[in-house]
Amino acid sequence: MSSRFFLLILRFVGLVLLQVLIFNRLNLFGQLNPMVYILFLYWYPVREGRTLFLGIAFLLGFTIDLFSDTMAMHAAASLTAAFARPALMRFVFGVNLEFQNFRLSNSTHVQQFTFLALLIAIHHLVFFTLEIFSLSNLLLILKRVVLTGLTTFFFSVILASLFAARKE
Repeated sequence: MSSRFFLLILRFVGLVLLQVLIFNRLNLFGQLNPMVYILFLYWYPVREGRTLFLGIAFLLGFTIDLFSDTMAMHAAASLTAAFARPALMRFVFGVNLEFQNFRLSNSTHVQQFTFLALLIAIHHLVFFTLEIFSLSNLLLILKRVVLTGLTTFFFSVILASLFAARKE
């Protein structure tokens, strides 16, 4: 078993456990539950196959749905964010990922934060649109996306800085 494969499994299981055991129970201000499992989509290697990535993203969201009783909303949001990830990377980093040797750790912090924020925004927009499922409540959807997105971003940056590979 390669170390990259082991690291992917460890991140998958660790983020699912963190989300289910800690962050789903963390209810800030009565309505904000950070969704830090999105970090798996952020950390997933660029060079791995796209089909495998979409399958793993669906499995990640579906696993969270099983423990959260959210009727496949996490699965749909994770799959949408995973599908949009290459376009977001081209937008933020300005590289063609198929032809260059790109590493997320070699980019600037501003680019990394922008990429994470856009990934969170897409995920949350899909999730809360499915949760509320009424465009007449558009302001409520946007409010939940912004507030939960900010808390998710805050906790994700903290977790990413704690578990990121150190540059020497």
